[in-house]
Amino acid sequence: MSRAAIGIDIDDLATGRPYAERLERDPPWHDRAAEFLLATAVRPIRDRLRQPSDALRQILTHVDQHADAFGAATDADLLAVARGMRMPLRREGFVPERVGKCFALIREASARTMGKRHYDTQLMAGWALLQGKLVEMATGEGKTMAATLPAATMALAGYPVHVITVNDYLAKRDADEMRSLYGFLGLSVGAVVQGLPKAERREAYSKSVTYCTNKELAFDYLRDRVAMSRQGSRLHLALDKLRGDAQRDQELVLRGLYFGLVDEADSVFVDEARTPLILSSSVGPGEEARQWEQALELARKLDAPKDYTVNLVERSLSLTATGRSKLEDFTHDLEGVWTSVRAREELVTQALSALMLYLRDQHYVVTEGKVQIVDESTGRVMPDRSWERGLHQAIEVKEGCEPTQRRETLARLTYQRLFRRYIRLAGMTGTAHEVAREIRSVYGLDVVRVPLHQPSRRQYGSERVHATRAEKWRSVASVVENLATCAGRPVLIGTRSVQSSEEISAALSERGIVHALLNAKQDEMEASIIALAGQASRVTVATNMAGRGTDILLDPDVAERGGLHVILTEYHDSRRVDRQLFGRCARQGDAGSCEAIVSLEDDIFTVYAPRVVDLLQRSGVRSNRHFAFLYVGLRRLAQYRAERHAAYVRAQTLKLDRRLDQVLAFAGRGE
Repeated sequence: MSRAAIGIDIDDLATGRPYAERLERDPPWHDRAAEFLLATAVRPIRDRLRQPSDALRQILTHVDQHADAFGAATDADLLAVARGMRMPLRREGFVPERVGKCFALIREASARTMGKRHYDTQLMAGWALLQGKLVEMATGEGKTMAATLPAATMALAGYPVHVITVNDYLAKRDADEMRSLYGFLGLSVGAVVQGLPKAERREAYSKSVTYCTNKELAFDYLRDRVAMSRQGSRLHLALDKLRGDAQRDQELVLRGLYFGLVDEADSVFVDEARTPLILSSSVGPGEEARQWEQALELARKLDAPKDYTVNLVERSLSLTATGRSKLEDFTHDLEGVWTSVRAREELVTQALSALMLYLRDQHYVVTEGKVQIVDESTGRVMPDRSWERGLHQAIEVKEGCEPTQRRETLARLTYQRLFRRYIRLAGMTGTAHEVAREIRSVYGLDVVRVPLHQPSRRQYGSERVHATRAEKWRSVASVVENLATCAGRPVLIGTRSVQSSEEISAALSERGIVHALLNAKQDEMEASIIALAGQASRVTVATNMAGRGTDILLDPDVAERGGLHVILTEYHDSRRVDRQLFGRCARQGDAGSCEAIVSLEDDIFTVYAPRVVDLLQRSGVRSNRHFAFLYVGLRRLAQYRAERHAAYVRAQTLKLDRRLDQVLAFAGRGE
């Protein structure tokens, strides 16, 4: 197989650029039209006629050819083989024969250092990842192990590798777990997590394989872009490197974007791609606290919908003509910024947003007098992030915190544009087929499904829909009492927000049910809570923090009792996130079960299908076997609308980012 056949440009990787990355070029309109035709007409037919897994199985033959020889070799012999891989891989490319030998070596190294051998399905996934695919492996099928195959192969060829995941916990955990495997092959491993000093970051990125989060990587890249803009053109950077100008080189932390392997790729590529990444710096004293106090006081005097209208789907609001007139009357005797129509309306609009649209313990938490944003897709705190245009300061004053300083934007970029700059990009997740077309269109990655290593034993319970949240919590507590207290099974209860997790925690406490609580306020206890979640009779309440990437190990006797039981207490905007939560149970052939216990007062229904909810509530219909189809239809309608809106926002974000970059480039301030 030629280099082109697997879609990798070795010459591009080996150029020795001072900062390697792929240049962005939008394809011409006729290429985009052809791609749309392929995606909508040709590929679906092709996929029905041909199983992608059949093409992936070819690598297994090449791997097995070396199994006996490597099994009989000494550790020193295997290290010598690893060190001899670089030139053949660079010279011949990542052809099946060479890759099969690498995979066999990595599998043997894993067996000797970790006591684990890669399954055939993991070898197939590794081969697809090396070809630049987005691999869909069912939750619990061992994506972390599968990732070591392309990562180590690319590193043995001498190319820097970034294994990108969704949070610091997973980045550090995976780096620590796989360190012995990489070390056996003569490769080094680094981990980049929040709070790591610049010198240590640079050291981590200099390793053969670097585990990091998408956010840390993105902001390190933006800082490098700012540093390079001060240094001049790429030609100047290359000349400085040739001259050995270490001082300028020390300003950069990354070595470029060679091979990026994204874990939980649908979360990174899709869920977190709605908001642009903005690098900013403090520019001076913030707005006076008194000014925001006045804005909040004025906002509380306005009434909806007469004075302002709220759009919960867009999470936005706007003043009506009546509201603007009232505001003018309220500020008639005020001075300073309040004399400006535009300024006062902006201030009060942000104050209204702080009061009506952004809720404590749902969108943010207050810790040690600081407002910290909670990532709604992961349930984790983002301490270094802040809202724009004074919204963050308005929320701080609302919560009685000292307002932070105003900030100025230094650089901005979307995840879509960042990841398309990798010379080679691949991804893996347990939930991708719902967004396969968008990922192909934006990132150029085909989605390939890998078969299960063992048949799934997951049992799905019927959906229970209650009229109110209070009824829902009582129902959940009753189920938990029966399963955990009586049957001795571990139970994981998934919630969407800190507030919801605390509400169900209170309901469990009322019944005397001992449980552990994991949300953005207890993130430092995550590892210890997850480590115990698979014990008999253990009850764990968690936000999305316990969703993606979380591997709950079961006690030996738990399987006999039915395994882990997962309860979803509120549907998410995306069906994929629901599947991720259910995927915490019945992993790799284990026993397990899951069910959904929700209410008509949940946000997914009240925001995206309010009229249908109102009709159901007034009709007095309750969830039972006669009306189950109504609630299934309601859920599908609400999630369809939520997913469609999110896709529109992502498309607009990318379009706006491109337009802004063109304007800045015209003004001489672009990249």
